[in-house]
Amino acid sequence: MLSGVESAVLAGIDEAWIGRTLVELIAVPSVTGSAAESELQHLLAGRLERLGLDVDLWSMDLDALRADPAFPGTEVEREEAWGLVGVTEDGGDGPAFLMQGHVDVVPPGDLDAWDGDPFVPRVLGDVVHARGACDMKAGLVAHLAALTAIRAAGVRLRGRIGVHFVVGEEDGGLGAFGTLRRGHRGDLCVITEPTGGALVTANAGALTFRLAVPGKAAHGSARDQGVSAIDGYVPLHRALARLETERNRDAHPLMAEHPIPYALSVGTVRAGDWASSVPDLLVAEGRLGVRLGEEPAEARAAFERVVAEACADDPWLRAHPATVTWPGGQFASGRLPAGHPLPDVIRGARADAGGAADLRECGAPYGSDLRLYAGAGIPTLQYGPGDIRVAHSARERVSVTEVVEVARTLAVTVLRTVGTK
Repeated sequence: MLSGVESAVLAGIDEAWIGRTLVELIAVPSVTGSAAESELQHLLAGRLERLGLDVDLWSMDLDALRADPAFPGTEVEREEAWGLVGVTEDGGDGPAFLMQGHVDVVPPGDLDAWDGDPFVPRVLGDVVHARGACDMKAGLVAHLAALTAIRAAGVRLRGRIGVHFVVGEEDGGLGAFGTLRRGHRGDLCVITEPTGGALVTANAGALTFRLAVPGKAAHGSARDQGVSAIDGYVPLHRALARLETERNRDAHPLMAEHPIPYALSVGTVRAGDWASSVPDLLVAEGRLGVRLGEEPAEARAAFERVVAEACADDPWLRAHPATVTWPGGQFASGRLPAGHPLPDVIRGARADAGGAADLRECGAPYGSDLRLYAGAGIPTLQYGPGDIRVAHSARERVSVTEVVEVARTLAVTVLRTVGTK
């Protein structure tokens, strides 16, 4: 049952405001590493300041972060990165609740696949279509709506609310890493990634790999005088497929709903520079799924061992072995501690706020910032509007009604967690 304070806060969550704000944020094309990513951080900093939060907006020292042994890696070149944290300062001895979300989005890809400009939102009834609609501008708006309603109601909090808006999640987690390294902490955290009506309490990890396979160049008309790097790659590709099968046996129960919870995927293959030449180098890049509770170093070692074994079984590769390197984003796995009360608090808040209480708990097969907060000792889960299956695609969309429901649930969850005076 809702308290009087909770009812007053829920009355301040405005669906029309949510729709307008979502369109405004989507219109900033905050692709990872772009100037617009920084632009959105400054825009959001202004919003947090107007809500009366103590705002920390800082330019991250990229060189220092990259030199940190625990740096999670990046996929894109960048010249700047801005951190943004807002904290309510009217609390007492209660816990600190963190609202976290990333401002960056992936590039739109093939523009012909979109019905119009991907950064000009199309609103069809209740649904907003655009790049970043669900991943995760909708989640940012849900946080802002809940926080705005709490502040407008004049609620005196026993604890504090911290808002962490971060850059660089899509390519490794630079923003979250830098925010935590700056000393910003809390007692628990909700990340509003699109979870499609579920509570995601665990994430698999993902490691970017690069596999370089040597060959021997020759004229295409005398290919018998050369060795194609493409032919050398074929047995390695088969070995990696067997490794994926092996690593997905007996997956953790939280990952049971996923056909391949720890996917090993080759995303790019590049070989040769001339049609009538035998290619002397093939470079394959992809991602290796990390199992729950597995150290990234263990996953790397398993991958490298399989590559070495496949090379040893091939006459050419035995003498000219492929090499493995690990560039780009490096996501460990992470999870909320088993038995933590946060999922039940959210279920109760959602039911009392007018939604269904049957939120299932599951893990996700992709990496996220969850593992960085969990690794810092902050119990963290993901709960947010939208469906991850349409993220990163030209079908990306989100329902405004779902954003409203998540905002209402978050508002009640925050009040019940931090307490009121």
